[in-house]
Amino acid sequence: MNNNLHHAMNEQLSNWAVLYVKLHHFHWYVKGPHFPTLHEKFEELYDLAAEKLDELAERILTIGGKPLSTMKEYLEHATLKEADQGGNEANMLQLAVQDLQALVAGLQTTAKLAEEAGDDATTDLFVGQIGELQKQIWLLSATLG
Repeated sequence: MNNNLHHAMNEQLSNWAVLYVKLHHFHWYVKGPHFPTLHEKFEELYDLAAEKLDELAERILTIGGKPLSTMKEYLEHATLKEADQGGNEANMLQLAVQDLQALVAGLQTTAKLAEEAGDDATTDLFVGQIGELQKQIWLLSATLG
């Protein structure tokens, strides 16, 4: 496996893991007039993150790599940051949109590396994840107004 691709895939795996934990934080701590809707939406998003995290780790294993698997490793390699303890529902929504946009950018870069390496299946995996995230960004952005 291409070392640059392996590193990039593990970076995106780390981003999914950090996002998974962050979305749980938002799910548990969101308050405000849109609580029921956002509480449910953040759960939907962390379920999506768990699915994509597993999908990516299995792909890394399939092509002979070693996926990172500890929080320490994820925090060292992720470009996304953990949630802080503050924030209201609008802030949480804005942070979620920003994180999803950053994740899309990282996935696009990694998809290009996979394409350059001639790994069509990995490229397709990332293209699929990008499409799903773009839809979520649109939905969350519409909620923000």
